[in-house]
Amino acid sequence: MIFVYYFLFYFFYSSTINTSVYWCTKNRLIQRILLPISFASLRPLRRRTKKMPEAGPTHPHGRDYAGPPPEPAPHLDVAELKLPYFYRALVAEFTATLLFLYVTVAALVGYKTQTGPCDGVGPLGVACTFGGMTFVLVYCTAGISGGYINPAVTLALFVAKKVSFIRAVSYMIAQCSGAVCGVALVKAFMKKPYHDSLGGGANSVAPGYGMGAALGAEIIGTFVLVYTVLTATDPKRRARDSHVPVLAPLTIGFAVFMVHLATTPITGTGINPAKSFGTAVIYNNQKVWKDHWIFWLGPFAGAVTATAYHQIILKVTSIKALIAIIIVGICGAPSN
Repeated sequence: MIFVYYFLFYFFYSSTINTSVYWCTKNRLIQRILLPISFASLRPLRRRTKKMPEAGPTHPHGRDYAGPPPEPAPHLDVAELKLPYFYRALVAEFTATLLFLYVTVAALVGYKTQTGPCDGVGPLGVACTFGGMTFVLVYCTAGISGGYINPAVTLALFVAKKVSFIRAVSYMIAQCSGAVCGVALVKAFMKKPYHDSLGGGANSVAPGYGMGAALGAEIIGTFVLVYTVLTATDPKRRARDSHVPVLAPLTIGFAVFMVHLATTPITGTGINPAKSFGTAVIYNNQKVWKDHWIFWLGPFAGAVTATAYHQIILKVTSIKALIAIIIVGICGAPSN
């Protein structure tokens, strides 16, 4: 209804002004000038607003940070040391690993000090804590540093030529430093429970299991984790299987949860050398240091194996390259 009133108001007022201009001015030239002006003066005013640029980063790459170099990453990229974004990524990895170790080890220590079945989170709750914190921290830091939080994952991505050697080594140092600080916070906040608990959250071979079984469990557990990371973050897979909704941090966190359910009775589930190193440094037990090599060799071996499996067996381009190498080795290079 308001549009009808507006139309009538506009029609009568415009006609009145145009008529008055016509009768008050007999000059044809003035009529030609005044009539259009008088008619246009009563047209509805259009709201003219200056188009503002969209809020967002002004960097040429479209982000307010610089991630790892494009694939394949150079083996030794010294230029990264001059970029402020590189050190921002190191701080992100350090902070994420610190938070990861604080929450998970605190939950693990609380579980081991419980006396009844309902006094703590239980083994299922501990596994949920590790998987949930992996999901949260990978989701929060993936856009800044990649959200690795694990030297084994960092090594796998270096072998896959997704990060440079300098970035990989720097990430491992930041992750191990953050792990030590995170476990130190747990010890500072819960002094008596930390010492009274069975191992202070450190990884060691459980009674009844041998070194070979513990090493195999760590290799397989890390294989599952790294294989999930490489598959969930593969850009070719996301493009090929776009109909399958995949949230990479959730998938990775769920893989960590499942591995903890399987390997906790054997080794306490390492699969993360930074976590094993941080707990060993703060707890400082002879038995823990004696078994410590397992929690570096196992995850690194599992990471390299999973990377080789993903890059050679699953990727079509790698399969073609492997077949070509075999054919050339058997038949020889073709002559021009």
